[in-house]
Amino acid sequence: MATGPPYPTPPGIPAGGTWWRRKWVRYGALIALLALSGLVILALVREQTGTQGFLVGLGLAVLPVPLLIAAFRWLDRVQPGPWRNLTFSFAWGACAAALIAIVANSFATRWIATATADPTSADTIGATVIAPIVEESAKAAAVLLVFLFRRRDFTGIVDGVVIAGVTATGFAFTENILYLGTAFGTDQLNDEGGIASVTAATFFVRVIMSPFAHPLFTVLTGIGFGVAALSADRQHVRRVLLPLSGLLLAMGMHAVWNGSSTFGEYGFFAVYAAFMVPVFGLLTWLAIWTRQRELGTVRAELPAYTMAGWLTLPEPFVLGSMKARRLAREYATHHGGRAAGRAVAEYEAYATSLAFLRHRGRRGRAGTDFVVRERELLHELWARRDLARPALAYAARATAPPPMPPPMPPPMPPPWPTHGNAYGQVTPYPAYNPYRN
Repeated sequence: MATGPPYPTPPGIPAGGTWWRRKWVRYGALIALLALSGLVILALVREQTGTQGFLVGLGLAVLPVPLLIAAFRWLDRVQPGPWRNLTFSFAWGACAAALIAIVANSFATRWIATATADPTSADTIGATVIAPIVEESAKAAAVLLVFLFRRRDFTGIVDGVVIAGVTATGFAFTENILYLGTAFGTDQLNDEGGIASVTAATFFVRVIMSPFAHPLFTVLTGIGFGVAALSADRQHVRRVLLPLSGLLLAMGMHAVWNGSSTFGEYGFFAVYAAFMVPVFGLLTWLAIWTRQRELGTVRAELPAYTMAGWLTLPEPFVLGSMKARRLAREYATHHGGRAAGRAVAEYEAYATSLAFLRHRGRRGRAGTDFVVRERELLHELWARRDLARPALAYAARATAPPPMPPPMPPPMPPPWPTHGNAYGQVTPYPAYNPYRN
């Protein structure tokens, strides 16, 4: 069908649409916002801790960050999201959310102290009421932004857990710099000489015992967004209430954790043992179970594309096994170099996205761009098939279950006459009895 010439662009508007809708403008504004927030938070933390305290706090606070990022990245291995989402989440937590929390918490605490003329109660209310509300809302903003503007990368619970956890890791990183730097300054004022009692105690509580505290709170918000992502577009109420419910749970858990110091001498350890550790174990189990369920979705949905000729017969099994996927990447890297290994990794990621897309479509939860997105993913798979298929075939052979031995044939009857005994068993001849007449 013939199409007419495009409509002319109105005067004063760029050819690509309004200037503020252009991608580079939005990216530039976001980067500028995060960079400005980072500079301001850096100045505030350094002012409170001093240069030496800031450097000590930075060196100690960075220790748990690689472990937490690696844990969330491992959880996201089935359908790994782009690094730009993780980078944005960490930067938002470390810069924007931390700046919002410091400014809002300080203002609220001072206002309560002035209104009540009781600084002690103001600190308690600030820690147990104001801080959980402000901090969890600031961290949840990153999850909301990815959910709204990176909807294609936000498809389920695991995505919500990973984005929320990385955001909270960035927030905890900045907060730990502040607390550890302040503790170091306290030790210096007490002439303890370097990292001594207060710094060591702060490091033990915040970095050794509870590096997962902030990620654990915000993960509840991420789960709410993840379940909302699994809901159909027409379920508007559910898609709003679920993230709000997760956010309220995160605030409540954060409030209990902050208020543990007011529960008596051993209140902190009681809350840690009876509340934090069980919830951490439960959420860890939920995340791993969700990951295994995603692998099951891959194995269940991809055979339809095998029947249509897009995939080979063993590929659904290989793509539904993390061990087989790793072997395929290693094989491609060994025989074709890093470019081949990267192509196989991309093939696995596109195939996984295709399986999830079909799963949502079969349940009536796919968007209006289902057909377009399916065609895009199939095109990406087809472009990488020559590099991926030999590696996937090798992985299928390497991880295939061993063949079952053929069933044993039934025993042949004996060539001699048989007689039954009293127990129904068969013997060649009656047993010899020397006392028989």
